[in-house]
Amino acid sequence: MADVTIRGAGAFGLAIAWACVQRGATVQVVDPYGAGSGSSGGLVGALAPHVPENWNDKKAFQLDSLLMAGAFWSEVEAAGGVTAGYGRLGRIQPLLDDRAVDLAKVRIETAQQFWADHAEWRVVDRADLGDWCPPSPTGQYVFDTLSARMHPRRACAALVAALAAKGVTVVPEAPDSGQVVWAAGWRGLLDLSDALGKPVGNGVKGQAALLRYSVPDAPQLYADSLHIVPHADGTVAIGSTSEREFDAPDSVDAQCDALIEKAVRLMPVLQGAAVLERWAGVRPRAKSRAPMLGAWPDRAGHFIANGGFKIGFGMAPKVALVMADLVLTGQDTIPDDFRVEASL
Repeated sequence: MADVTIRGAGAFGLAIAWACVQRGATVQVVDPYGAGSGSSGGLVGALAPHVPENWNDKKAFQLDSLLMAGAFWSEVEAAGGVTAGYGRLGRIQPLLDDRAVDLAKVRIETAQQFWADHAEWRVVDRADLGDWCPPSPTGQYVFDTLSARMHPRRACAALVAALAAKGVTVVPEAPDSGQVVWAAGWRGLLDLSDALGKPVGNGVKGQAALLRYSVPDAPQLYADSLHIVPHADGTVAIGSTSEREFDAPDSVDAQCDALIEKAVRLMPVLQGAAVLERWAGVRPRAKSRAPMLGAWPDRAGHFIANGGFKIGFGMAPKVALVMADLVLTGQDTIPDDFRVEASL
């Protein structure tokens, strides 16, 4: 008999399982599709903050989680012996006009206010960056030191290995035992909508690509709505699309090719890089647009952790912490905007 049943083996489910095991709970993880089978098994892995202004609980929660990430992934890797590809190497964003430059300079002060001495938001010149940066009409860029990268698929494998070292495996089916946490991704949001009789979220498809190009210590880039993320294994991930309407959740099409073409336009050094993989998956987006965390309404002993959307891995360390608190001890520190009720 387990103390906790986790239904869903993506970023949230695996991270919550790990947090519960770390506290001595017995855990079973159930996913009929296997670990990392949904959007958590993707390619991009951009752990990037929201802009440091108009501060709110969501941004504060994300900041805490991003700052926790280094220690979190180090512990996971040490336990299971599998690397997650984590690296806090920052992010470069071109500033397209004088207004963007002025706004970025204002954010230097708000970053100092909200990020304190944990990270910096800088405005830098092209000459400060070297060759690894996209074009900028102003010749200026934002470089923040809070952004990090990890490889989603490898991160899931690292969590699976860490859990296995503690005697926990992901199984396709098992009866509920103990407290039950539903972290079942976009399909789980649709099922939850049916159960509650109102829409609480849906899925947004994304396509991405992986290129063979080695700049493992370079920062990630964000330009023209495109993420370009160097990984530690000598690859670069390109992503992603946002498709609210789709026929097949895992099919790639010309939109993926367009991503690669845009990346090459922005970064000509990628011209001729071998395309190792084209990928598609569906990300869970809660109605509130924030992660949906807390007790399942009117279902005692059942909890929800879903809606990571584009920031699931960045939020996972703190989501795991607060959900383990809630499930194991009843301590509730979930921000109001994240509560299940916010999407009802």
